[in-house]
Amino acid sequence: QVQLVESGGGLVQPGGSLRVSCAASGFTFSNYYMSWVRQAPGKERELVAGITRGSNTFYADSVKGRFTISRDNAKNTVDLQMNSLEPEDTGVYYCKATSGGMNYWGKGTLATVSS
Repeated sequence: QVQLVESGGGLVQPGGSLRVSCAASGFTFSNYYMSWVRQAPGKERELVAGITRGSNTFYADSVKGRFTISRDNAKNTVDLQMNSLEPEDTGVYYCKATSGGMNYWGKGTLATVSS
């Protein structure tokens, strides 16, 4: 049974930091492209960051220099370190696993940036 379980969301003030994590099980994690996708209130989902099997990374322009994605293939986890947070970063952050046309999604964790 495939599971992606996110954790680490919460409320933070502008300029602060949060780290969201995703624990994966039920599939061969190391074979999958992992990404974080967020959905802001009233908006469509957008790809924030991704990391390949070999740990090459991709970032949306809006988060470059502020967010860092990393993975641990031994622990089956993928993390997103978010620094210098802005109110526009508020949203539900979903963990996504992709390989050969297969996509698995977590249920998401809410991050709120507000003073």
